[in-house]
Amino acid sequence: MAKSTSCKEAIEKWENETGKKASVEKEVLLSFQWPPIEKMDHHLSLLKNLEMLSLSTNIIEKISNLDSLKNLKVLSLSRNNIKTLSGLDSIGDHLEELWISYNLIEKLKGVHVLRALKVLYMGNNLVKDWNEFNRLQDLSNLEELVFANNPINENLEVESWRSQVIRKLPQLKKLDAIPIIHEDDD
Repeated sequence: MAKSTSCKEAIEKWENETGKKASVEKEVLLSFQWPPIEKMDHHLSLLKNLEMLSLSTNIIEKISNLDSLKNLKVLSLSRNNIKTLSGLDSIGDHLEELWISYNLIEKLKGVHVLRALKVLYMGNNLVKDWNEFNRLQDLSNLEELVFANNPINENLEVESWRSQVIRKLPQLKKLDAIPIIHEDDD
């Protein structure tokens, strides 16, 4: 296989294609690189003004080098090879949306650092254990969750799945793209 694309090369390519300077932009899309990005390297620190970063559809295995992204609100890492949620500590106080569907995540250890998280797209991963799922109870701001197509819910009827999740996460407003209507809602 061809050598992977570095974050530096992807950023330069994005700047050439858009005519914009990545270091001042609020939104940078580094998805679908060819050859794909394998590693989130230190060049991401150049993107200090970012509010939205997409690294989807690459071959990234590990979340890293987000320390200087003090304004990041949305991080898209869907369709990679990520196995754990470690590496998010430095953005936990301000990240509002994490899009991490279609990865290899089995355990949710580390999710508790995402104190500001409102939206978690985590469908099509490998979570099979309710003890892991229960870690989401630490996310008091979580309003929207996509968790379809994880082993934990493959043998459950939709209504059974929804009622169990709503009982565990009563603050949710939307589950698997379907709004939740609570009895006390008008």
